[in-house]
Amino acid sequence: MGTIIDRVDVTSGGWRNRHSALRLAVSAAKTCLENAERSPDEVDLLVNAGLYRDRNLGEPALAAMIQEDIGAHPEDPHTGEHGTFSFDIANGTCGVLTGLQIVDGFLRSGTIDCALVVASDADPGHRMSENFTFSAAGGAVLCSWTDEDYGLGRVHWVNDFDGSDAFSATVGGIDSRNVLRFRESASMDERYAAAAAAAATEALTDACLTLADIDAVVLAPPRPEFRSALARHLGLPDSRVVVADDEHIHTAALVAGLDAGGRRAGTRTLIIAAGAGVTAGAAVYAELPANGSHAFGQVLDGQ
Repeated sequence: MGTIIDRVDVTSGGWRNRHSALRLAVSAAKTCLENAERSPDEVDLLVNAGLYRDRNLGEPALAAMIQEDIGAHPEDPHTGEHGTFSFDIANGTCGVLTGLQIVDGFLRSGTIDCALVVASDADPGHRMSENFTFSAAGGAVLCSWTDEDYGLGRVHWVNDFDGSDAFSATVGGIDSRNVLRFRESASMDERYAAAAAAAATEALTDACLTLADIDAVVLAPPRPEFRSALARHLGLPDSRVVVADDEHIHTAALVAGLDAGGRRAGTRTLIIAAGAGVTAGAAVYAELPANGSHAFGQVLDGQ
């Protein structure tokens, strides 16, 4: 039994969306639902894993705003009927994997039937950030449940607390404005890779598999140095590690990597993500066989 990824879609920031994480997330969510031929009201759970948003907004939860804008039970649920439960999580480039783990718990318990994990980032604009280097992009993953022995395996996490200075993002006041700043160390990619390799080893061991049993490795973030370092730790050529085409995508990077992976029916994918903390997670995902229903989206240029 496991959580099935029914659809993934990614949207990039055009001129109208480049300063709006909300618009990017809404665009990706709507596209994902439309391509899957699902109604927004079918979404029982919406999890937003995006971080960098409009005007450095902290409250209310962006997930609630996304829920309203896509039309997923925007009103209070009526007595005896269900609504859409939505909330934000914050775990950097590991956020989508964290979201999938949370969704898996809800689906496994039978509490929900359909879930949507979204992530997006954009320069908050209006002099509210310094040296913002992440691409404006959004991604959405539509999930359901199967009673067959496929889907998302157990997610394994590894933490390297000694690497807490590897990457940081802080918001502080300057001239009555909240300004977003970034800092990363020279050892960032190597620390990410060491933790990610350890998490991947745990996931494979738990699934009684080796890398020889894995058809694809999907990784986030898509930093070239991190990709090469992880491949070296795992003893793989760089070409075996699939990442998003855009190396500057942040929280939506795992969605873009899954989309770029071109996964085939009946195959196994090792999903790996690493981020600030240092935190890294990994899980094995087993695709449904050819007779299962499965579809994947294309990267769309936001308009």
